[in-house]
Amino acid sequence: MNEDSRKTDELGYGNIKKLLLSYSLPAITAMTAASLYNIIDRVLIGQYVGALAIAGLAITFPVMNLAAAFGSLVGTGAATMISLRLGAQKHLAATHYLGNSVVINCIIGILVTVLGLLFLDPILYLFGASKDTISYAHDFMHIILCGNMFMHLYFGLNNALRASGYPLKAMVATLVTVGVNFVLALIFVCVFKWGIKGAAWATVIAQFCGLMIVLQHFVNQKNNLHFQKGFFKLNSNIVGHILMMGASPFLMNFCSCFVLTILNWRLKTYGGDLAIGAYGIINSVGGLCALIVFGFNMGMQPIVGYNFGAKQYSRVLQTLKYSLLVGTVISSAGFLLAELFPWQMARAFTNDPILLNLTKSGLRIVFVVFPLVGGQIVCSTFFQAIGMPKISIFLSLSRQLIFLIPMLLILPLFFDLNGVWAASATADLIAACLTAIVLIVHYQKLKKRANETFFMNSKTKN
Repeated sequence: MNEDSRKTDELGYGNIKKLLLSYSLPAITAMTAASLYNIIDRVLIGQYVGALAIAGLAITFPVMNLAAAFGSLVGTGAATMISLRLGAQKHLAATHYLGNSVVINCIIGILVTVLGLLFLDPILYLFGASKDTISYAHDFMHIILCGNMFMHLYFGLNNALRASGYPLKAMVATLVTVGVNFVLALIFVCVFKWGIKGAAWATVIAQFCGLMIVLQHFVNQKNNLHFQKGFFKLNSNIVGHILMMGASPFLMNFCSCFVLTILNWRLKTYGGDLAIGAYGIINSVGGLCALIVFGFNMGMQPIVGYNFGAKQYSRVLQTLKYSLLVGTVISSAGFLLAELFPWQMARAFTNDPILLNLTKSGLRIVFVVFPLVGGQIVCSTFFQAIGMPKISIFLSLSRQLIFLIPMLLILPLFFDLNGVWAASATADLIAACLTAIVLIVHYQKLKKRANETFFMNSKTKN
């Protein structure tokens, strides 16, 4: 057994806690670093460019989510299928998924770039830009879209790298990307005074560097999962599986784009441009906690996928229990920070008194039920990892479409701007209850499978 096979096969027999730690810690470190960079990036823009620049950057969130939706459609879908195929000892099939994911990412990356550049200003106005914020949003997104191809390929291949048994390499690639991004942002924004354009250039160059690191791994023929001739030809069945498995995070990000657009409209109506800027700060703080949970899920996904493919259901359930606990602890920590230190957190981003007050009140309301969010994120990823994307899609869409949008339309009529903030917390509460019900039902089914498998194995041995 070569080193690469050993790395993937240990998912089926290694200690669950140690596996979660070894696979999740690199991803958590990388995601935390990436999130901290985003926070520092916004701090630099807020302190060196101004409050309206933060609002302009917040306008780009729906566009960024739209681009991320297409990236996750292929990246997460391919990673899930690679884990499942490796778990079933189908290494050749995993290579086919890798090759097809590269081609799909290239196609989507080009389309998003061309269409985005052609209709950039109308899109930004649609997402809530005003005459005071459009220049900031345009300058940032024009550069980001030019480097969109790098983002798609980097995201997809880094997920595949982690799913194939190399979480440390995936972490290193991300940390290099974050480090380059941070250093260049300091130089471009603080030294060269390029403003928001400097932040965008730093992001694009950093993602290109990360892509080069990941590509170096997959072109190495010594690695068990690597690029091979003839494996880049698109196969309809493989493409269909990738898109189906990636449908949940895609729809979650796509709907997030739609919801953020409505949110920006409501913020603009009840609080103006600076309310949108306040949300940009709140989103940075919430994003830090969410990305840490997502990082943990990146470590959980290959473990769950491999063992589900190997029909080791007891290990699947054990991984789920630990993951739910960790996710809840992480989101609870975010809740405590937002409730106890809202002023200090807002003060790091801006000196503007109006923006400070808007952010402080928004933080406390949005985070009031945040301890429940970690479990929701874990469950969505779990169902995707075991090949049940429809359930994952349902849980993701119900929170944003069925619960959040009505709350955004109704609550502000009674509570003005506070109603906009409260809509998010209300949707999180209802979605958490729904997720708990769905999880209990399917947990019992998996537990029954685990018992049946244990009985059959015992009977075989006897």
